[in-house]
Amino acid sequence: MKSKITERFIRKYIVTGAVFTLLVIGLAVGAVILCHTRIWYGDDPTYIFLKMIDQNKWQIGIGFVGIGWIIIACFFMVKWIGYIGEIALASEKLADLSEDTIILHDDLKEIQDQLNELRKKAIKNARVAKEAEQRKNDLIVYLAHDLKTPLTSVIGYLTLLSEEPDIPAKTRAKYVGITLRKAERLEELINEFFDITRFNLSKIEIDLEKTNLSRMIEQVCNEFIPVLMQKGLTWNLAITPDIFIMCDTDKILRVFDNLIRNAINYSYNDTEIKCSLTLEDNVVYFKIKNKGKTIAPEKLKRIFEQFFRLDSSRGTATGGAGLGLAIAKEIVELHGGTITAESRDESIAFQVALPLSEP
Repeated sequence: MKSKITERFIRKYIVTGAVFTLLVIGLAVGAVILCHTRIWYGDDPTYIFLKMIDQNKWQIGIGFVGIGWIIIACFFMVKWIGYIGEIALASEKLADLSEDTIILHDDLKEIQDQLNELRKKAIKNARVAKEAEQRKNDLIVYLAHDLKTPLTSVIGYLTLLSEEPDIPAKTRAKYVGITLRKAERLEELINEFFDITRFNLSKIEIDLEKTNLSRMIEQVCNEFIPVLMQKGLTWNLAITPDIFIMCDTDKILRVFDNLIRNAINYSYNDTEIKCSLTLEDNVVYFKIKNKGKTIAPEKLKRIFEQFFRLDSSRGTATGGAGLGLAIAKEIVELHGGTITAESRDESIAFQVALPLSEP
């Protein structure tokens, strides 16, 4: 775009210089014609002037043209410096994220449009970053507060077990079970703190290796069977066998683990979760669908944002740090794939598309 503006500017300079040159030539030719077509007295000042032009027409013409081109060049140079000043001021607005529309000279309309587009993107990105930072800060406050609840329970039950050695075995087993569940919840919350820190301070890197994706999906689905049984859920699996891809095994496993956990957490009790793995045109498709409360369109659009939670309530099993899907999306995209979500008619579906070859 800048080169086009420069080319147009140079073209204007050349055209202006050419018009001036033709004007000088026209005046010189007119002077010569006028000098030879009339009868002049030898002492007529006009004749003397025209004759002098005729005798020195080349020197005068070249001089006038040269001086004219220099004046025109200076004019355009000053104009160009003015344009640079306009762009510099516009850049300051861009750096300050000013809400004011950037307006430049008509010759700089392309740059003006580009700067305004950059300004809009910068303002939008700054707003999104600020919102994400605010959500992160709110989540840290919530998580810090939620840490107290299981920690208080763990300390309370352990104190009872320590101070009351004669507690019946059945009651003791009950207290130990409650303490274990609270300790596991405490571990989940601490892991969420670590996820927030890792996601902000480090860039996810992948280490590719050939992986049997079919076997991975089958294994991770089988590992969740005890969790499914607690809610009366069942699997409906359609896994194409022996699909191999180049991927970071641990990272891709985290994606599928997260999607399966979401499907379980947001499923109605006593329903079926459909999970499939297929290969079409050198692209692997993983799909998981569960029956659950329909996600509103405005929430569905933000489902892969950092620190966005479908369930914003605190202290719930499903109200995590809002990083799982954001991290999953980054991992999938680092593998050259895509991840999408849709929800309608009390169902929620996610699809991951991964290329067979290295991205």
